[in-house]
Amino acid sequence: MNLEEVRAWLEANRNDSEVSAYLGELSTPTVEGVEGFLDTDAGRKLLQPRLDSNFTKGLNTWKDKNLDKLIEEEVKKRNPDKTPEQIELENLRKELEDQKNEAKREKLMSSAMKEASTKGLPTGFLDLFVTSDEETTLANLKRLEETYSADLQKAVDERFQKGGRKIPSGDPNEDNSVGSNFAKSANEQSKPASAGLWD
Repeated sequence: MNLEEVRAWLEANRNDSEVSAYLGELSTPTVEGVEGFLDTDAGRKLLQPRLDSNFTKGLNTWKDKNLDKLIEEEVKKRNPDKTPEQIELENLRKELEDQKNEAKREKLMSSAMKEASTKGLPTGFLDLFVTSDEETTLANLKRLEETYSADLQKAVDERFQKGGRKIPSGDPNEDNSVGSNFAKSANEQSKPASAGLWD
């Protein structure tokens, strides 16, 4: 009898109680068979969602039972022997300190804004230069003024040079007055300059 004949006989006698019981035994998985299947990719895909679900359920149960207690213990550890009133007082003190710091910063910002306006400095990004004390804020504004003035002068010089105007060097020994320029041009001409209207 070959395999095909065995299959056909089992199918034909399926309703027989002994055959049905035997087929049931064959279809019952073994521990080795299940472990072998779970080690395959298909087995892991089947098992992983169930493991995740069980883990999430267990974690949520643990949180419900233990997390509040752990938080309370940590708060007590960080604030030992403090009553709720003491904790509230500390919070109020911190709030008051924050308000004082904010008022101080606003005062410094106002002072810096006034200083920048009188010196013609841009005020759009002034808050980057304001610090927690007036001395440092003023030092920052001084550096801003120096940098801004140098950049502005450079831009003006470049604009004049593009327009063809000669910019005075700023040398005190160099005389760039109108009279000086007239005398230079008169000396440079080939014939002497006329003495004026009274010749």
